[in-house]
Amino acid sequence: MMNKKQLNKKQSRRDFIQKSAIAGVGASVLFNNPINVFAQNSNSVEGGAGQNIKSKGYAAVDTSGKLQPWEFERRPVGDNDILIDTKYASICHSDIHQMKGHWGPQQYPQVPGHEIVGIVAAVGKNVTKFKVGDRAGVGCMVDSCMECDSCTHGEEHYCENGQTLFTYGYPDKKSPTGITQGGYSTSIVVRDHFAVHIPDHISLQEAAPLLCAGITTYSPLMKEDFKIGDKVGVAGIGGLGHMAVKLAVSKGAEVYAFTTSPDKVEDIKSWGAKEVIVVDNASKNMQPYNKKLDYMICTIPYQFNAAPYVSCVKPNGNFTYVGMPEGFQINLSNITLAATRVNFNASLIGGMPETQEVVHYCADNGIKPEIQMISADEINEAWDKVVNKEARYRYVIDAATF
Repeated sequence: MMNKKQLNKKQSRRDFIQKSAIAGVGASVLFNNPINVFAQNSNSVEGGAGQNIKSKGYAAVDTSGKLQPWEFERRPVGDNDILIDTKYASICHSDIHQMKGHWGPQQYPQVPGHEIVGIVAAVGKNVTKFKVGDRAGVGCMVDSCMECDSCTHGEEHYCENGQTLFTYGYPDKKSPTGITQGGYSTSIVVRDHFAVHIPDHISLQEAAPLLCAGITTYSPLMKEDFKIGDKVGVAGIGGLGHMAVKLAVSKGAEVYAFTTSPDKVEDIKSWGAKEVIVVDNASKNMQPYNKKLDYMICTIPYQFNAAPYVSCVKPNGNFTYVGMPEGFQINLSNITLAATRVNFNASLIGGMPETQEVVHYCADNGIKPEIQMISADEINEAWDKVVNKEARYRYVIDAATF
């Protein structure tokens, strides 16, 4: 059973989500009567009512991991859809894994990208959540059944009918290409429920990484409900890991960051981490932290030996893995779990209410991703740098260069 503190915290978060939703609906009703079904002065979008939307972007055409320019069409704007003129899209390691076929065979051409922000260019006739001109973002999913218990309680990524539709590479009968196409492109058509408002007090380019890196780390950190002063470990300090450090510090945790990159140490300290542990010999570097941490979140996107990291958590503590390595497999020692009684779990992303929540939380508290702006012709080079751990810490593509 939850104690009084946990109940109050859960209620306050629910109140925040409800108030945000009411505010969004109220604003759209105020400015959106009658609804403008198509933007009048959109320079980057072609198409009209009932017509496919012409778009262009960068797509993978095979497992090489080399992207190239591609022109394609998106579905028309439906009654419950919005059309977003993409302004920025950021690069997630998941983009690379999926395009290279690390998670299974893919259909090509395929446009990656699930950290997408831009301006609403058109709305369907049933849409009240957005109006033309709003700042909006799209993350890792674009549809679900909207009827099951998970979908009606803000956990659309766990759709019980298996109808969660992820942002790129998933079969989609509505798409002219047969699959969902992601955000490395000039526009996207999405069901309004699966877009979030981007508040004015955070830049669009800094908001983009929140739609995957932000929510993927925020959701398990909030569910952990750690206390101020608790020792929280973060393993893997890349796009996701650096957000985990900043979010945990903002919630009052004493953060211990584990990285294999010595040149990241000063950056991590500047974000408020208590200690930074450079892991070049796991058994040697991590032994002093045996059973020291109350909780650890791990973002490592490769095959690795989890045992030394799990051993850093206190007995009965929790260890959450959010990385998705090739084949989705990691090395896990049962004797390590048995000896420490650490609760090992994994987490995906977060539902739509929580995604909106993390965007507001970061904007309100000045928690901004560390970004590097690039043009479309630099994507392939940026992908190589991500794989080689050279990103600092999220590449953001200027969609005007597609």
